[in-house]
Amino acid sequence: MGIIKRAQSIFQSKANAALNRVEDPRQTLDLTYQQMLDNLTKVKRALADVATSRKRLELQAEQIKAKADTLQSQAAAAVAQNNDALAREALTRREALSSQMAELETQHETIAEQEAKLADTAQKLEVEIEAFRTKKETIKATYTAAEASSHVAEAISGISTTAGDAGAALQRAQDKVATMQARSGALDELLASGALTDLTAPTDDIQAQLDKASASTNVDAQLAALKSSVSTPEISTGDK
Repeated sequence: MGIIKRAQSIFQSKANAALNRVEDPRQTLDLTYQQMLDNLTKVKRALADVATSRKRLELQAEQIKAKADTLQSQAAAAVAQNNDALAREALTRREALSSQMAELETQHETIAEQEAKLADTAQKLEVEIEAFRTKKETIKATYTAAEASSHVAEAISGISTTAGDAGAALQRAQDKVATMQARSGALDELLASGALTDLTAPTDDIQAQLDKASASTNVDAQLAALKSSVSTPEISTGDK
């Protein structure tokens, strides 16, 4: 039995926590306000019903009083006619009406008290409802402002996070550019020193060897021609 109660308590706690997360206090306040208005309407309806009952008792009392006055006049007329028996009957009926009047007065007092209490309750409820309405609107405005501030804070936080990510991405890009520049410079130095073959050159290794051989042949030919011109004496025109 204890385990069941504990499970129910845990379930209720979790349910309340879930409701608190999804509950909009503005809607809750409006709903409470509407319930208070409904209660006030019920009190006013009850007040109207009691007032109606009181009015009916008053009308009955007026009718009974009118009948009693009529019987009193009839009894007096009977006495004037020396008709005591008729006068006695009229007075007997009037006495019965007097008992009804007393009962109506008691009921009237009770209903009047109920009416007064309901009227006082209705008046107090109206004051409380108006005070609640004012406070409700104030709380709703405060909550709306707080909610807007929270959204702004979340937006700013998101911007800050995005800016941080952008800054990190920019730094990574700068690092990559610097690495590529360093690598390019290092390759240029290696190519210039001959440690690496220039892959961008239009010739391959064989063509380079052929070009070197051709250049050597040209140099040998030029050297032979130079030697031939130096060893051949010039013929003077005066010896002829």
